[in-house]
Amino acid sequence: MATPPSRAGTKGVPRARREEQILAVATEEFGSRGYAAASLPAVAARVGVTKTLLHQYFGAKQDLYLACLTPVGDRLVAVIRAAVAEGAAAAAVAPSAAGPSVATEAAAVAEGAVAGPSAAAVAGTPLLVLRAIFTALEGRREAWFLVYETSLPPDSEAARRAAEYRAAVNRLAADGTAGLLAAAGYADPLDADALNHVWQGLVATLVRWWIKHPDQSPDAMARRCARLFAVAAALAPTAAQGDVPGNPLGDRAD
Repeated sequence: MATPPSRAGTKGVPRARREEQILAVATEEFGSRGYAAASLPAVAARVGVTKTLLHQYFGAKQDLYLACLTPVGDRLVAVIRAAVAEGAAAAAVAPSAAGPSVATEAAAVAEGAVAGPSAAAVAGTPLLVLRAIFTALEGRREAWFLVYETSLPPDSEAARRAAEYRAAVNRLAADGTAGLLAAAGYADPLDADALNHVWQGLVATLVRWWIKHPDQSPDAMARRCARLFAVAAALAPTAAQGDVPGNPLGDRAD
């Protein structure tokens, strides 16, 4: 999602506004090109300031990266944590399992047939988390990659902070996926570990797809994910793997 060139370096622009413009352009540069390939002269040129002024405001390249990373990482962790809490609260008042199927309920949420607090209960924590991530990243979608950048100097403060954000997201994902399995009656820790890996890969893949489709709003993406989840739920077996009729693995699934 390209940030249009600005004349932030022109006389009379307040420093706070100029810094906002630098951070917006630098976040896109780091997010789209990666730390190692990002160009500070390119950032300065797009903003309309000199590289010297860029250094005066933010210091070295690592410092500028950290200035871009911190608000992104803080916001992502905060919205994911809030979505998990919202999902837990909604689950406490959700309809019993005797109600409509997961596929039917998710489809209803996807098409807007369910609204208000009940929508949160029906959608469940995964959809709430996805909606929160899409909303938090809207307008700066490439910022997602700042948390997962691999070319940061390993001994830098930026690398340490990025690792902390990843660890926080990992903990939330691990707790959430384990909770989903426990609610379904499954306690195998390897199931939890596998689902956690699947979930985090799914989130990253959906964000990448979303970046390639800038016309898709956060709400549109949330509805799309609900439809995909509804299809997945409809295709899933309704019994344990060894008891599914027609399962070629039968009791040998383990």
